[in-house]
Amino acid sequence: MGDAEGRESCGRCSFTTVVDAIESEKDDEGGRYDPYEGQYIEVDERELKIASAPAVAAGRVKRWLDDTAARFVYGR
Repeated sequence: MGDAEGRESCGRCSFTTVVDAIESEKDDEGGRYDPYEGQYIEVDERELKIASAPAVAAGRVKRWLDDTAARFVYGR
């Protein structure tokens, strides 16, 4: 499996590990773990956009660098 350019997709192993860990979790009564039960953190959409802006910008720069390097190396 890979993307359209033949590179290997990442994240499959970590996704499998998380799913296995959650499926093995049991609550106090022996039932299945519910991640939405109990306390959780809510973030306002505006605050989330402000906090995630550097990560979004870094992702765009990374994508541009990857594309530029691929064009240089493979002559695309």
